[in-house]
Amino acid sequence: MTTLTTEPLTAADRCDRCGAQAYVRVVLPVGELLFCGHHSREHAPAYADIATAVQDETDRLLAEHGAR
Repeated sequence: MTTLTTEPLTAADRCDRCGAQAYVRVVLPVGELLFCGHHSREHAPAYADIATAVQDETDRLLAEHGAR
């Protein structure tokens, strides 16, 4: 798996699980998934072995919202 550097995720990008703002893009062989920080951590074991790339912008949570 590689780290993907593409266009930044925006407020228009929503988590596929809950609809919150997405901070992680997971590229799979047949498409992509967007996750909020919470669901990214929850589902990481499931996608870690099959993702072709991951764009992780969760560091923005602290900068933008003071979240940890």
